[in-house]
Amino acid sequence: MLWLLPLLPLGASALVLLLRRRGPALLGAVAVAALVAVLGAAILAAAGAWVAAWPGWGPRLAPGIAAVGAGRVMAALVPAIAVPVVLYAASALRDDAGLPRLLALLVAFTGAMELLVLAADFLTLLVAWELVGACSWALVGYAWRDAARPRAAQAAFLTTRAGDLGLYLAAAAALAATGSLRFDALASGTGPSAAGPFFSVIAAGVLVAAAAKSAQLPFSPWLFAAMAGPTPASALLHSATMVAAGAYVLVRLAPALGAVAWFGPATAALGLATALAGGVVATVQRDFKRALAASTSAQYGLMFVAVGAGVPGAAAAHLVAHAGFKALLFLAAGVAQHAAGTLDLGRMRLGLALPRVAGLALVGALALAAVPPLGGAYTKEQVLAAAANGPAGDPWLAAGVLAAGALSALYGGRLYLLAFGRGGPAEAPPPSRAEVAALGLLAAFSAALSVLWLPGAGAALARAAGAPLAPATTGELALSLASIAVALAICWALWRRGALLTLGLPDAPRTEAPRANSLRTLASDWLGLPALARRAVAAPGLAVARALAAFDDRAVDAGLRAAVR
Repeated sequence: MLWLLPLLPLGASALVLLLRRRGPALLGAVAVAALVAVLGAAILAAAGAWVAAWPGWGPRLAPGIAAVGAGRVMAALVPAIAVPVVLYAASALRDDAGLPRLLALLVAFTGAMELLVLAADFLTLLVAWELVGACSWALVGYAWRDAARPRAAQAAFLTTRAGDLGLYLAAAAALAATGSLRFDALASGTGPSAAGPFFSVIAAGVLVAAAAKSAQLPFSPWLFAAMAGPTPASALLHSATMVAAGAYVLVRLAPALGAVAWFGPATAALGLATALAGGVVATVQRDFKRALAASTSAQYGLMFVAVGAGVPGAAAAHLVAHAGFKALLFLAAGVAQHAAGTLDLGRMRLGLALPRVAGLALVGALALAAVPPLGGAYTKEQVLAAAANGPAGDPWLAAGVLAAGALSALYGGRLYLLAFGRGGPAEAPPPSRAEVAALGLLAAFSAALSVLWLPGAGAALARAAGAPLAPATTGELALSLASIAVALAICWALWRRGALLTLGLPDAPRTEAPRANSLRTLASDWLGLPALARRAVAAPGLAVARALAAFDDRAVDAGLRAAVR
């Protein structure tokens, strides 16, 4: 049964905890074996060999799962990415006393995401949505003895929770409009035609929830708080689980939500704004993991653009490619941090000290920069084709995607040269064979996606995703390649001048050009969004809470105190 896909990793998570007193080698083997089994089951499910039952909780409440459309691809993608991440964790943190808890959380995280991508109704989706959020909170706050880590986990959790309320609203509106929580009811004859204003509520709720999970504006800064988690948690969270959930739900529900006139333009505008803003934020970062986090928001923004342009298949394709190269780059960042003792990009340049890691990370950096023939380049070109030629495509939208693509090439090249370029130490603590193997698996996955450039691969991809792609033109490809080449040339010129870290802007706290320095600082902190949120949301909210508490004490409880006297 299809229910084995989420239940097997959840059970394996409990088994890891039961065996927590055993050695890290055994725990890692159990966790990896369980995920390999899930991957095999997901491949069978994608082939149609597995079916799901619908346990009835009532006439309208029947939680169900189904392997359909992009869900089939995602069901295999999640464990495929989780296997090397867990392999890396079992080796890199083998001396950590909390390793059993970390492995159990990573495996449970995989199971929760399996439930999410297979959900066939809002009830199942909400259960999985909550489980994914809870696992991410526990992983970000993994090193809980450091007081800053639980605070960061709370910040990330509450930010995404604010958007999660939209999914509850969407589920309620769906039940009111169609009498059912099942997704297929939205696309039935009684869905959009009978929904009226309820359908707009469904679309708005899903979009807000997806934006929060996928770190789109204005929710983007929560990804910086999530960097408090260990490297394996970041690698899995950014690639195939937590952050991927929002984009996947949009891909899954886009055919039904497209009936709302404003949904496509709003989704595309939100995605493009995040892709451009995230690109700027990633380009000016000094912290390796924060730069990758900002790039995650930007790349998911491109997926939102594809959905908004009416080509969810392009978004699904880029989601798959992004999972491979982003997990690879995060694990490479973990190795670089261990070798350099810091995440400061100004103190790395580990190409000579870690040549194998540098070679594997190059695959991820080139895929992030969308350099052919890697699959990341193909899927980014599909997003451009969707923006230009999709049902809701527009020349201005395509121009924005071109600019976002150039930014991705700029920050992708900058990250790689600063982290793994030459000029740093000749020696560093070497990673273990398991760590290198984990990076190798992810690099092989990213390189294997180069087959997408072969004739007929696009049609096969569309069939696998259950959604067509937009036609691409030679002119669009030429413009895209030219913009990438210009961005990489700028990156190389700044590297040769020794100005790549600061991009030629003043970097010291005190400088003769404080305005330039303050602009760089503002850009690196998500364009001032965290400060704005504190002033416009947190401070007024706390003030209202204090006022209500005072009213409760002085007015509501006054009669009770009088009665006691």
